[in-house]
Amino acid sequence: MRTIRLANLNAYKLSRSAIDTPSWQARVTAIKEIEPDILALQEVIVDEKAAPSAWATEASTIIQQLAAECGLSATTVRADKSPGPTAMANNANRGWYTALLWNPEAVTPVPGRFRPYGAPDFWHGFTTAQFDVGAAEPITVASYHGDPFRGDWRANEALRLKSAFRTTGGAKPGFALGDFNALSAAKITGPDGGEPQYYDKEPYLTQDHDDLEYQLLPGTIGGEQLADRRQSEALLRRGFMVDAAAHLGVKWHPTVGHWEDGRGDPDPWGPRRIDLVLATRPVAPALVSYRTHKSPAAEKASDHLPVVCEFAPSKIDTTNLRTYR
Repeated sequence: MRTIRLANLNAYKLSRSAIDTPSWQARVTAIKEIEPDILALQEVIVDEKAAPSAWATEASTIIQQLAAECGLSATTVRADKSPGPTAMANNANRGWYTALLWNPEAVTPVPGRFRPYGAPDFWHGFTTAQFDVGAAEPITVASYHGDPFRGDWRANEALRLKSAFRTTGGAKPGFALGDFNALSAAKITGPDGGEPQYYDKEPYLTQDHDDLEYQLLPGTIGGEQLADRRQSEALLRRGFMVDAAAHLGVKWHPTVGHWEDGRGDPDPWGPRRIDLVLATRPVAPALVSYRTHKSPAAEKASDHLPVVCEFAPSKIDTTNLRTYR
């Protein structure tokens, strides 16, 4: 059974100055270890002191070099089948980019189906493209980076994200991968078949620091201290999407928290899983595997570990658009 491998990597402030450094090589090594057919990338950054008109050229240079060194492509195809721009997006007011890279020997970008989204919909850019993966119809893949500071914005971003996958009466086949900057609302069956419980347990119950507002439901600081999961609740409602890790029942593993304080940005949160792979309803039956990629290179490359998912194109159910249970 032929499968397609998707991966996600928040590359930790990947700038042009990082090229040819040990941290750059760690990123390249980690990506090569995974051998993704499609890679969603976040946190490519440019020098915001430069004129905004120069940002796209700088970001494209970084992404294209990373793609070349990893044996991938990041060049879109226009509707007339001529080469298009790099598959990347940013909020025009911020020099932080998301991107999509792919193995041209495994998948083919659909001409004219690349779309970048920016402000006012997303704090970071939202990169989307369609790919021919050998299924009955193309899949839509998105690279997303959630607002790090505002739970209500993340909830609104989720509604806009969802719109990229909507079709009349249901959901398009596809995946949203990214650094969601929040815990998933996915639930699993409780112990001994008991009441459903969150796949990601509450990590903030006893924490006490200045940044709690960024991750807790309003009004719960100093009380229940519950994680704000409104963002993914909207995406998972009625099975519009499934969280690949929870859906497949794999062992829980954090994607952040492995960098000690003093390395990169201080982390008051501890181990968490905020890098997600969400599959739409038609693709849920096609999910084959999910894992967190942990290796010396991956741990050095970023404060986020890559997550990897495989699916079988032949198992995508395009008749199953409305309700997946």
